[in-house]
Amino acid sequence: MTYPRSFSHIGLSVPDLDRAVQFYTEVMGWYVIMEPSEIKEDDSAIGIMCKDVFGSGWGSFRIAHLAMGDGTGVEMFEFKNNETPDNNFEYWKTGIFHYAVQDPDVEGLVEKIKAHGGKQRMPIREYYPGKKPYRMVYCEDPFGNLVEIYSHSYELTYSEGAY
Repeated sequence: MTYPRSFSHIGLSVPDLDRAVQFYTEVMGWYVIMEPSEIKEDDSAIGIMCKDVFGSGWGSFRIAHLAMGDGTGVEMFEFKNNETPDNNFEYWKTGIFHYAVQDPDVEGLVEKIKAHGGKQRMPIREYYPGKKPYRMVYCEDPFGNLVEIYSHSYELTYSEGAY
């Protein structure tokens, strides 16, 4: 039987885990559910699971778990050989290229992101100019991860076709 599943969590790779935890707790208001810790490539249950995912040779990495207001999780990874590309927005490539959050104070969140080292990628736009107050904008966290901000829920924004 097919039924709608709930979103559990997203994983973000960051170059500085402590700074990322600070950014996301102070700017997004997310809360820590597992403090930063080190995972080693060994025969522990988590070590074996990570070998299944990453293959062999990764040695160790740091990880922290945060949660959003609705309980959705954010898993943050700091790998030793982390690379931050000049262009972290290769939208034409298969894969996840952003995540989105909802905040009725879009402008306020944009300013907070910028004040904490992130950036705004575009002007704040309206989906139904002059008809409905649904707004959106793309920003980047200080580590180059793209975040889209919606003023209203995803369901409300798209229920009548925004285009």
